[in-house]
Amino acid sequence: MPEFLLFVAPNTCARVPTIALEEIGVPFETELVRTAANQQNSPEFLKINPKGKVPTLVVDGVPLTENVAILSWLNARYPDANLLPETSDAFESAQQIADLSFFSATVHPIVTRVAMPLKFIEDKALSFEIVRPVGIEAMNKIMNMIEARLEDGPWWYGDTWSALDGYLYWVWGRITGVGYPGENYPNIRRHFDLNNERPAVQRAMAREATNIEVLKSEGLYRAPR
Repeated sequence: MPEFLLFVAPNTCARVPTIALEEIGVPFETELVRTAANQQNSPEFLKINPKGKVPTLVVDGVPLTENVAILSWLNARYPDANLLPETSDAFESAQQIADLSFFSATVHPIVTRVAMPLKFIEDKALSFEIVRPVGIEAMNKIMNMIEARLEDGPWWYGDTWSALDGYLYWVWGRITGVGYPGENYPNIRRHFDLNNERPAVQRAMAREATNIEVLKSEGLYRAPR
């Protein structure tokens, strides 16, 4: 059995592969990266992932980065976990990769504008006045599309949970955690609540809560705002 070490930080998209690994049920360890202390750019971490990002999944000592790659590999390695719908059709497989890429390349950058506007403008007041509203406007279009998709079933692919639902769970929690108005999206709110009932999600969030307490004890926790 491979040995897994997942580098994580609270509230980041590292939550997505944490949930996936919990769904698989394979033993794994997490390593907290203290982003408030800029540990992601330390020489030690950059040797593991020169991009200076989490998540980073180390498999038998070899790092794998980017959620699309991590989730795709985990799905291939553990097909019985059904992280993605089973298919032998190359086009359907490409559509699944497109869905993962949609969250990673399209949705995630907008999450950053909503949740972390200071990344774009150093002036705090201006970042919340200019960047966040633009992010919210862009996010509304995406959430309208997802809300309509979830009319066909509680999960991204209908009746069956997949890693895409873990991704959406992180997105929704991240943006509503900083005040994104979610009252017009009952299907997405139901989706979030159903995720919270899953034991794997609960275990992943317990891991994250432990890391938050560690950061608080070190004076390094930055609450979403």
